[in-house]
Amino acid sequence: MAETSAALPPHHLPMGVTLRRPRESDHATVVGVILDWWQLPASSHLPLLLPRLFFQHFADTSFIAEDASGLAGFLIGFRSAAQPGVAYIHFVGVRPELRKSGLARALYETFFAEARAAGCRRVNAITGPSNHRSQAFHTAMGFQITGDTEIDGVLAWRDYDGPGEHRVGFTREL
Repeated sequence: MAETSAALPPHHLPMGVTLRRPRESDHATVVGVILDWWQLPASSHLPLLLPRLFFQHFADTSFIAEDASGLAGFLIGFRSAAQPGVAYIHFVGVRPELRKSGLARALYETFFAEARAAGCRRVNAITGPSNHRSQAFHTAMGFQITGDTEIDGVLAWRDYDGPGEHRVGFTREL
């Protein structure tokens, strides 16, 4: 596939933003913005959840968004090898000043279109119980929340990523 606006016509992207496939050399740039974009302390382990292997092995199902200022956003996702009808969105970020611009929606809609074209019928994702902004975005995008218990007032999967690492699950039919 070409390295330009993937499956979406350019008018669905914010003005001046283009999409391309990630390259392995993008890893350091993307991981380097996570703490700032999420306003997290330097001690946060969140960047460790996006190792280089995603840029090596899932570039054909992921996107980098760029504008005149550089990295505008990214979506790292893949189709499940174990569940052929399922795609998974692993990590998404949008530069803070571009939030509410439609960029995240464009990234998701592009991923949905490609997943659907590849035969997927469902997309899954996760976030933390305290990430209310992510929960609101996902439900607005048509995802249903999944979990096995209530944690911090929201349905979540207890110990999903290890002891004390609870996650809110999302699923969306395509």
